[in-house]
Amino acid sequence: MDQGFTAELDELARVYLIPALWKVAGAVMIWLAGRWAVKALRAALRRVMRLRRLDPTLAIYIDTGAGVVLQLLVLIAVLGVLGVETTSFAALLAAAGIAIGAAWSGLLSNFAAGLFLLTFRPFKVGDSISAAGVVGRVREIGLFVTTIDTQDNVLTFVGNNKLFSENLQNFSSNPYRRVDLTASVPATLDVTGTMDKLDRRLRAIPNVLRDPEPLVQILALNPSSVALSVRPFCRPDDYWQVFFDANRAIVEVLQLEDAAATS
Repeated sequence: MDQGFTAELDELARVYLIPALWKVAGAVMIWLAGRWAVKALRAALRRVMRLRRLDPTLAIYIDTGAGVVLQLLVLIAVLGVLGVETTSFAALLAAAGIAIGAAWSGLLSNFAAGLFLLTFRPFKVGDSISAAGVVGRVREIGLFVTTIDTQDNVLTFVGNNKLFSENLQNFSSNPYRRVDLTASVPATLDVTGTMDKLDRRLRAIPNVLRDPEPLVQILALNPSSVALSVRPFCRPDDYWQVFFDANRAIVEVLQLEDAAATS
């Protein structure tokens, strides 16, 4: 009886136990080798992105996504060695991905828009923009939202999909901006002389560019006044300083002209 029991144990070990141990050993080896390969591939990918000076946020996106995909491939290979049916597992992952995608459609659209923003670069951190009803300076381009400091210094978070799908103005991309102002000159004053004085006064304002030159032109004629278009040019960062100084220059010139006319 002991010999029969021993023979059954030997048969059990030969048929089931030893093949199972070999499968486990193979799975462990594949897991360890796969982990090493994933680390090596991610290190190489990070090195390539660093050499190509890829945007840091976009580099994080790519590195994280590549790591997840490679880990899944290693896991599927391990399950295949262990004898698990990987086709059903892959189908289960696909179904889970569809369910998560449907539940997170808004977040995923913001994520995808963030990738496009970093790829096409319509603006960068530090630029002044107007988009999605928000005007301000970009502080950070995140995974799902872009952080903007508005002109009244309010921190605002805007979904990346909103920025990418609507019209966007970048005030910092061009080398200079035009400040558009109007001045109403009474018809009783010397309009031509007022225009010359406004032109000289604009040229004296700090940060007003000489090329292109400031423009002072007649915009419209009215029975009692003449509307002038006043347009100095400046660098984007100097816009508001030039805007306010030009308004003050218009008031000062008109006051002097009116005082001279009534004296």
